[in-house]
Amino acid sequence: MDRGRLSRSSRDATSSRPERDSQRTAPTKPKIGWMDLPNKDQLFLLALCRLSEPLSNVCLLPYIFYLVRSVLPNKAIESRDAGKDSDSSVPISEYSGLLVASFPLAQFAVSLAWGYISDRCGRRQSIIFGLLVSVISNAAFGLSRSLGALFFWRTLAGLANGNVSIMRTMTAEVVKERKFQTKAFLLLPLVFNSGMVLSLALGGLLADPVTNLPWAFGPEGFLNFGRNPKGVAWALAYPYSLPGLMNAAMLGTALALSWLRLRETLPGEESKSDFGLRIGDFLIRVVRNFMGERDHAEYVPVNDEESIGLGISSPSSPSSTTTPDSESEGKPPTAANSPHLREKPTPPPARLPFRKIWTTKVLTAMMAFGLLPLHNSAFMHIFPVYLSSPPAENSSPTLFFFSGGLGLRSSTIGLWLSAAGIGGILLQLFIYPRLQERIGTLGILKLSLIIFPFVYGLAPYLSLIDRDSVLRWLSLGVVICGQIMARTMAIPSTVILLTEAAPTRTVLGTVHGAGNMISSLARAVGPAVGGMVFGWGIKHGMVGAVWWLYLVCVALVALVWTVVFQRRGEEDDD
Repeated sequence: MDRGRLSRSSRDATSSRPERDSQRTAPTKPKIGWMDLPNKDQLFLLALCRLSEPLSNVCLLPYIFYLVRSVLPNKAIESRDAGKDSDSSVPISEYSGLLVASFPLAQFAVSLAWGYISDRCGRRQSIIFGLLVSVISNAAFGLSRSLGALFFWRTLAGLANGNVSIMRTMTAEVVKERKFQTKAFLLLPLVFNSGMVLSLALGGLLADPVTNLPWAFGPEGFLNFGRNPKGVAWALAYPYSLPGLMNAAMLGTALALSWLRLRETLPGEESKSDFGLRIGDFLIRVVRNFMGERDHAEYVPVNDEESIGLGISSPSSPSSTTTPDSESEGKPPTAANSPHLREKPTPPPARLPFRKIWTTKVLTAMMAFGLLPLHNSAFMHIFPVYLSSPPAENSSPTLFFFSGGLGLRSSTIGLWLSAAGIGGILLQLFIYPRLQERIGTLGILKLSLIIFPFVYGLAPYLSLIDRDSVLRWLSLGVVICGQIMARTMAIPSTVILLTEAAPTRTVLGTVHGAGNMISSLARAVGPAVGGMVFGWGIKHGMVGAVWWLYLVCVALVALVWTVVFQRRGEEDDD
């Protein structure tokens, strides 16, 4: 009898083992692809709007050395260098650093105001107005031929692009479910990288078109209708106008599409319409009727409780836990089970008092958000100036004391930076999501911050490699790709961490506005300080001074702060 009981119990144990194993095995999460994202039309428009900052801010980097040299009086260069054994790139690097800094400094001045206004007056109008000013300022910047005019129009462009935080906020409001948000939050940095690739390439190739595009603008170019012996007359008079005019044309397209189709996402104002939206809806209906298409189903978030750090809860109902199409088949269309019928907008929730927004978690995340651009923006300015600076002989260099740049043309610099940017896009598309699943957002941020100091420390040694050597070009590729790879991983990570830190959904605009203000200040300080330290290093025969004394140090501080951020998060969880 005991043997029978033992055999039955062993059989029962054997048969129940798969059940226990299956219970222990966690269900695998379905993979979310880019085409699975909801509200793709709104995300596409936000992506177009996000192009405003890289086109307005980054386009001049490949040719900024030559632009400043062309408008800076020769007397200014001679007076700065009189009696000094120094390079003419010293005043150029300082003035170019201030010119680069004027854009983010203007962003800093208005970022919090943009976020505050968008929380009260709406997101749509804020973005459209910013695009309109960006179109005007880009065109005028390209036609400017004095240092004062360049500063004025670049500052105005910075004021217009203080609304970047609104686009991040709209992304969180357009895509509410956590399972979609990793992909959605990657979209804006992905577009930023794409815009940088496009902007750097256009800036390098279109600047001084008589020299860079002689087949079109040169003496024998097909656009030289007047057969000017020196080239196209207006291109000679305004050699750096073409990049600005091209930017204005592209941003004008984004402005028109946004005016027609970009919808309001402010809580409680989602159904708000205006003249532009009504025209856009009319045009869409005309096109769909002509093509014989039906209206598409509307996105309905299935579980608002999964929204990232927004403190949103939804009523308990069948429609909140199932997809709109899964259990509504065979039922009459109602507001509860039909995605085609829009529910009445919910009244906006009570606002959190301003002083209660700034929790320890928000302030800690905001500090990490600001440290990244403090060194990244300095690199984006210093590196093109370094590549443009004339090379030096360095007959007897030491480990730290040597000078000179690489003497590259603006078109070459633009192509190098653009090619590396393409690598950053591929990284965001295929590598970042997998890494995010494996090591988490904070883990990716720490990994990127470990890469930065190594890249910065090695960069100035390019001056010591023979200019005709293949090793020089390989080393240049390693430096550029390493920095862009680290930046590509770090930017979306800091955005996600700041979004998760927001105490409620209603203050997202304010939190991101404050974050963008801190980031803008850092992006103003970085190029300004970097340009001065770079000029000081050249005067003292130490071109690596800015790399070792500034960029490496700031990157290490950011790494240490991220470790503190992680420990703070663990303490809060406990």
